[in-house]
Amino acid sequence: MRPMSEEIKVASRGPKSFISHERQENFPPIFPEIEDWPINKLTEDRPAFVAEVEKLTFGNLIRKSDKFLHDVVEKTIYQEQTRMKEEPWTIDPPNDNLFWKKIRKRLSSSQINGMADVNNSAEHIKETVKMVIHRYADEIIATFNVKTYHQIRRILTVLFRRLLAKGVDFKTLFNSSNETVLERLKVYGPIEKIRDLALDGTLVILPTHSSNLDSVLIGYTVDLKAGLPLMTYGAGLNLYNFGPAAYFMNRLGAYRVDRRKKNAIYLATLGTVSRLAIEKGTNSSFFPGGTRSRTGELEQKLKLGLLNTVIEAQRNLLERGSQEKIYVVPMVVSYHFVLEAKSLIEDHLKKTGKERYVKSYNELTSVRSWIKFLYQFISKSSEVTISFGEPLDVMGNFVDEAGESRDDRGHIIQLKDYFVSDNAILANSQRESVYTKRLAGIIAERYKAENIILSSHLVSYVAFRILAKANSNLDIFGVLSLNDDEYYFIFEPFVAQTALVIEHLTQMAIRGELKLPEIFSTSVENIVTEGLKRLGTYHTKLPLARKKGGDIYSQDFRLLYFYHNRLATYGFDKEIDWNTISSIYRID
Repeated sequence: MRPMSEEIKVASRGPKSFISHERQENFPPIFPEIEDWPINKLTEDRPAFVAEVEKLTFGNLIRKSDKFLHDVVEKTIYQEQTRMKEEPWTIDPPNDNLFWKKIRKRLSSSQINGMADVNNSAEHIKETVKMVIHRYADEIIATFNVKTYHQIRRILTVLFRRLLAKGVDFKTLFNSSNETVLERLKVYGPIEKIRDLALDGTLVILPTHSSNLDSVLIGYTVDLKAGLPLMTYGAGLNLYNFGPAAYFMNRLGAYRVDRRKKNAIYLATLGTVSRLAIEKGTNSSFFPGGTRSRTGELEQKLKLGLLNTVIEAQRNLLERGSQEKIYVVPMVVSYHFVLEAKSLIEDHLKKTGKERYVKSYNELTSVRSWIKFLYQFISKSSEVTISFGEPLDVMGNFVDEAGESRDDRGHIIQLKDYFVSDNAILANSQRESVYTKRLAGIIAERYKAENIILSSHLVSYVAFRILAKANSNLDIFGVLSLNDDEYYFIFEPFVAQTALVIEHLTQMAIRGELKLPEIFSTSVENIVTEGLKRLGTYHTKLPLARKKGGDIYSQDFRLLYFYHNRLATYGFDKEIDWNTISSIYRID
């Protein structure tokens, strides 16, 4: 059993102690001068950093056999030529095709020369591998520009004011004050502790991923709310297809991740970039889920590649005799609405349903729907919730305020003991692979524990479970194919059913299995009303709405399913007594 955080221990002492409280203060920067930020120092000499990445990546690859190098280059060429043909992007270099033709020619010539001189052929292949590594390293590594960062701060203040602020009109839209914006960012978690650890170690923040807004929103919050220096972070290369975004992201320390590229040389180069940045003390962030959650659930199956670089970085530091620790901070980002929710759930249903999938109405296709969307976008308010999790070491152990790792009984753990073989700290890829899987499992567990349950997710969960149980003879695709204008949820029984779910959530919160915000200290009716008000604010078809003083209905069951899935992650459906008969009726 994992130890409880101090917040959770305190939470079990009183009748309302299950409530987690928002951090309303804005913390001052721990490094006031941006020039002192680790990310700025890392990229001051970009060519040197690129060269170091190339050298380390090549050194790791040439440990393999010459045949392996030949085969991996051949496979890389094939995959890259397939990518250029089947998945071309605007951001792709104009000389892409020419480069890979050149690599193909070099590989062919090495095979011919190999008949006469095996050694020359091997060296020729190694030089070819260096060329490919250089291209990838130069593509992945961006830079950091202080002037550009000041510009983006101002731009994001306007953007998030427009997106989040209450009562914004065109007269106040471009007011650069960030007070209202920061009020709409609901932040939770042990920020003081994380700030203290950042002064003596390196942070690796691992957020959940729901929207393309996540990266800039997290960076904005980490800077202006938590007072932490900007992190280097992995940004999907697809985001660079938009020119203005590419301009800024190239200058804000993001390293570019092309998920189309899965060959060994690219992945090795990407891993070296991540590991080396962390070893040099640069705070880092990436999405261990790999991509946006298509279902709306909290990620439970995490990608291991970049997670492994965190463990490698800590082992390398220990091997060099450094006492600096790397602290892993899970982060859960939650929205009452996700702008891409419709397309995300459609992608999921298409992939899993195959021939059973029937494409539904796609919002934002008509002029009328665009006008409605833009009006709601400007005139309505919303909130974004960010929960900083309890810091961990790279093995998934909790750390105290001094950065000491603690076991389940509270005893101090010496981190170096995890990496010792024959009385020395040594690399062991098989062992570290096991450690990476362990860390991934603990992060997934912490996502659930650190998740702030939103009222909008709660009402979505209750409504969809009622709908599904009222149609228990149907599978999920059958339920989603029902006519949404035929079903209504009766308000009073719906509130009563929600109360049963809240009772269960409260017990889970007391056990430290999730977090409940301040709204859960009010009446159940108030929670339901607030959830209905905030759910899917900008969708042209609402997941849930209420007739004036009357029943609740859904305009889109697929969106309702998407938002319901956030709580469905916990799998407590069978632990609730569902009274669907009195909660729903159908108009024939």
